[in-house]
Amino acid sequence: MGKTAYVTDLKGLQGECSANYLRLTRLLGELTAGETRELELYGEQGGFGILRLTVLEQAPYTTMVQVSQGGLMDEVVEPLQVRVHLYHDVRMAEVTDFQRQRHFSGRYRYPNVRMFQPDEKLQINRFLGEWLAHGLAHGHASLPESLG
Repeated sequence: MGKTAYVTDLKGLQGECSANYLRLTRLLGELTAGETRELELYGEQGGFGILRLTVLEQAPYTTMVQVSQGGLMDEVVEPLQVRVHLYHDVRMAEVTDFQRQRHFSGRYRYPNVRMFQPDEKLQINRFLGEWLAHGLAHGHASLPESLG
């Protein structure tokens, strides 16, 4: 039996990007360009890092956000960092940079030089969705020092 080519799950990707738009807008609130929100992440074993959302650029129809997470392992492992474009007219958020890699195709031949999976773009956006859902469930906004 012959191997069939991977077919891009466009509906799945669009659904993930729409859900990520809603998650990000909830987490960002009223932040504007140049502002950052930090959420301390807590679990059953205590604190385990800080989710950082920074609005890099803002325009009438788009917003560019950097999502990063720092924690106990920052000195050993490069902190996780993702750049996301929010498209307000279609209410979608798409990962455009992941750990300094840019511009992901909707599908890749496999194997390839970079060893991307055939559905790399979908997987990265799914990962962002899980990460943001985790931040919504376990994140607590840091209080300004004058209030803490």
